[in-house]
Amino acid sequence: MKTFPSPEALQRLPFGLADVAVILGTLILLALVANIGAGTIVSFNPPEVTPGINLDPINLPYYAGRSTLRMFVALFLSWVFTLAYGYLAANSKRAEKVMLPLLDILQSVPVLGFLSITVTGFIALFPGSLLGLEAASIFAIFTSQVWNMTFSFYQSLRTVPKELHEAALLYRLSRWERFTKLEVPSAMIGLLWNAMMSFGGGWFFVAESEAISVLNQEYTLPGIGSYVAAAIAQENLTALGWALLTIVVVIVAVDQVFWRPLVAWADRFRVEQSSSGEAPSSWVYDLLTAARIPRLLGQLLVPLGEGASRFLSGLTPAAEVVREDDASHQGDRWFDLALLTLTSVFVGAIMHFIGTTVGVGEVFNALGLGFLTLLRVTVLLVGATLIWTPIGVAIGFNPRLSRLLQPLVQFLASFPSNFVFPFVTLLFLKTGIGLDFGSILLMALGAQWYILFNSIAGAQSIPTDLREMAADVGLTGWQRWQKLIIPGIFSAWVTGGVTAGGGAWNASIVSELVSWGPQQLRATGLGVYIAEATAAGDWPKIILGIAVMSLFVVGFNRLVWRRLYHLAEAKYHF
Repeated sequence: MKTFPSPEALQRLPFGLADVAVILGTLILLALVANIGAGTIVSFNPPEVTPGINLDPINLPYYAGRSTLRMFVALFLSWVFTLAYGYLAANSKRAEKVMLPLLDILQSVPVLGFLSITVTGFIALFPGSLLGLEAASIFAIFTSQVWNMTFSFYQSLRTVPKELHEAALLYRLSRWERFTKLEVPSAMIGLLWNAMMSFGGGWFFVAESEAISVLNQEYTLPGIGSYVAAAIAQENLTALGWALLTIVVVIVAVDQVFWRPLVAWADRFRVEQSSSGEAPSSWVYDLLTAARIPRLLGQLLVPLGEGASRFLSGLTPAAEVVREDDASHQGDRWFDLALLTLTSVFVGAIMHFIGTTVGVGEVFNALGLGFLTLLRVTVLLVGATLIWTPIGVAIGFNPRLSRLLQPLVQFLASFPSNFVFPFVTLLFLKTGIGLDFGSILLMALGAQWYILFNSIAGAQSIPTDLREMAADVGLTGWQRWQKLIIPGIFSAWVTGGVTAGGGAWNASIVSELVSWGPQQLRATGLGVYIAEATAAGDWPKIILGIAVMSLFVVGFNRLVWRRLYHLAEAKYHF
């Protein structure tokens, strides 16, 4: 009988099958990126017309590749922004006073608002090239991804256990060493799950970011989002079905090849004394760990990494414990006064512009529409909390359940819900359901997942030894929730609530006005106000709508979410 080498024997070979698979996979990936990326550097000079979208399904793989490439570029930029912005906001009281309100405002500005303001600048930055439109599209996707990740990282840094901070001071870790050995690892699980959610949320705005209006001219970038928009405009259900099938394949492939290996790798960052019962697994991660090439490359890069770490550690010496005195308090008072003055001048300039263009009556009209949208957002947050928090905790506590349901959860969160808006619109038209209520469902399809993902991340961050202790003392039912689960996931849930609220406000723009061919359904709210002003190019109303939306989001964050953040920092963290 013919025998085959054992796995141990294969591992002893100098060059194994795992290495072959890694090399082939890397070459295929590089070839795909090069082929798809070549389409982004073609010549383009406005007011030239970009090529239209061909609804032949044979073009879908290329369109999906273009959209996916934009998503990953935006994700990389989101990681860089998150690590820098979140670190500064969490480690500087003065920076925090400016950066957190600014983050609230930026989160509240709808993606269409960023696109309307920045697209002309990006085109001027890359004259004669399609890269200007590509950069504008990537920036729009970036603004749909980054705020959720930044809030998560900031909150994780604020709730790092005090004894770990004390250990870092005791061992005289430099700021760079503390960042890489304590702060980023402590935040990794929550940040990774929020990155997955942000990436999935980015698909929601792909269609809007690939159909760009500038200088009264419409430009369409090749992508699956623009393909869906063209199919809706032509009422082509067959093309829409092919697009849905394509996005399903893309989401599953990205989950298997990218996210699941990261989840398996991130399990090492759990802060606990006893190991988890069953670690997450991934066939790609197992393949990479079995191959020798990644380890050899890592060994070659170790000296370079150590040298860079020593250099950065020298630039960022260990933090000293400084006693606050009257001089520092006096400086803070002057800083607060200057900040208040600048804010008052800025708000006064906006109000003057609005008052001299649209008038006071239009301001009150926009405020009334904002209250209607706020009511929808509040109903969404309460419903999503009651439904998805228990499910998220169950997934986070059970690695086996996580392994089974993570692909489904990732798929549901990543699937661009506005792709199914045409089918829901047809259902509303057939059944006579009004969009004043139906828009809550449409908003929830895109925003509710923030609460689910943060509940999963919060539950996974609860140390296993605390779960075992709770079981040993007989905590069950509501007592278990009250003593263990709610305190353990509270910080993550607040982050999910903040970002779900921001996502719901953003989604209101595409959820309060939907269409199928020439037929339209319209709700009464601030989202449709901004959408119609954007379509008409009415800049005063666009600025008014964005300003009112920012006012509601920032006000709600200040009055509700920020207080809950302080409660999490003071009471509900390990």
